[in-house]
Amino acid sequence: MDPIVEQFMAKIQAKNPAEPEFHQAVHEVAESLIPFIEENPKYKHAKILERIAEPERILIFRIPWLDDKGEIQINRGFRIEMNSAIGPYKGGLRFHPTVNLGILKFLAFEQVFKNSLTTLPMGGGKGGSDFDPKGKSDNEVMRFCQSFMTELSRHIGPNTDVLAGDIGVGGREIGFLFGQYKRIRNEFTGVLTGKALEWGGSFIRPEATGYGAVYFAEEMLKTREDSLKGKTCLVSGSGNVAQFATEKINELGGKVVTFSDSTGFIYDPDGIDAAKLAWVMELKNNRRGRIKEYAEKYGCEYHEGERPWGIKGDAAFPSATENEINEKDAKKLINNGCTVICEGANMPSMPEAIEVYMEHKILYGPGKAANAGGVAISGLEMTQNSIRLPWTREEVDARLQQIMKNIHETCVKFGSEEEGYVNYVKGANIGGFVKVANAMLAQGAV
Repeated sequence: MDPIVEQFMAKIQAKNPAEPEFHQAVHEVAESLIPFIEENPKYKHAKILERIAEPERILIFRIPWLDDKGEIQINRGFRIEMNSAIGPYKGGLRFHPTVNLGILKFLAFEQVFKNSLTTLPMGGGKGGSDFDPKGKSDNEVMRFCQSFMTELSRHIGPNTDVLAGDIGVGGREIGFLFGQYKRIRNEFTGVLTGKALEWGGSFIRPEATGYGAVYFAEEMLKTREDSLKGKTCLVSGSGNVAQFATEKINELGGKVVTFSDSTGFIYDPDGIDAAKLAWVMELKNNRRGRIKEYAEKYGCEYHEGERPWGIKGDAAFPSATENEINEKDAKKLINNGCTVICEGANMPSMPEAIEVYMEHKILYGPGKAANAGGVAISGLEMTQNSIRLPWTREEVDARLQQIMKNIHETCVKFGSEEEGYVNYVKGANIGGFVKVANAMLAQGAV
């Protein structure tokens, strides 16, 4: 490790103990940025990276709510308002038992760079709770969301901090949260994105993260005069991102052969076509069942407790959760002929896995660039809310494609190395940093 990076990380770890995901996210960025900062001393003297790594504000609060048995339950809520140099804090809410301060700080830190790359005026933030919506009734989820928003409402607003969905927070939760905000503040405003079309939402917001990752993969492949057409693709997860990545891969002529959830993965060598995908959407979005049921219905392989990275494929779209690909998995992917890895999830590849990608010079799209489509459409939803004018599905999709193309161009600009190789990690980190850093310099020591 570079001694300057090592010294920087020692300070981060001492200041933020027991937060391994946050340490990992900062270290990955620091490796790219510190050499760049050393060459541009204006950022060094102003300690911009140190300031970006320190949240502007952290909110932690109690969430009491009443379950269907009449018993009081208590969860913990968080909001990390990380950086507002280029716009109001913007980032999702995650409701999952694993949620803790370190995970949300890692997500908020990544969000700063991701939002900057979209070119839209959005700062970075993230939030959530250790509440688990699985197994809860709609009324229980509603009462929890109302209690959560009762506290958080005083800290957010369309020009201060704009929320969205993440793991465990879908259309149902967004509706309950928005309704409570409107009730408390007596205003109809764009404080949440991911809303239904009937009350201020945008076309293709549910599809945006998955679509955007596929558009980014196509842009990477174009640099090698290639495309997804005819390629076998491995997709992890089976939620929103995985579903719509699969839909777009199918449209572009690729074939998706895997889906997964927390219990295991399915392998369907015939491909998950439109009809099968519609069945998965019903299973996951409405019945909230397990992916194992797919194998039972379509007679394909089910691998309990495993992830799909040992299956032979040309491209991989990790779309489940952080750290789902380790070094061993990365080597399996490369040995099985995978030449494209495009992240639909946030930080799904461990540092050792990323080293394997770099060593073999495959096309690797890191999450802060590849999965920025979701927050890009959230930004466009904010714009539509501000002007009180919705755009058509075609207009929004065209804007999404252009944003992903622009992000790719930024990565190429800052990440091009010898022999035409593009280091997308370096490109995304530096490209996202420069805009935020320049804004912070212009605004003084705030």
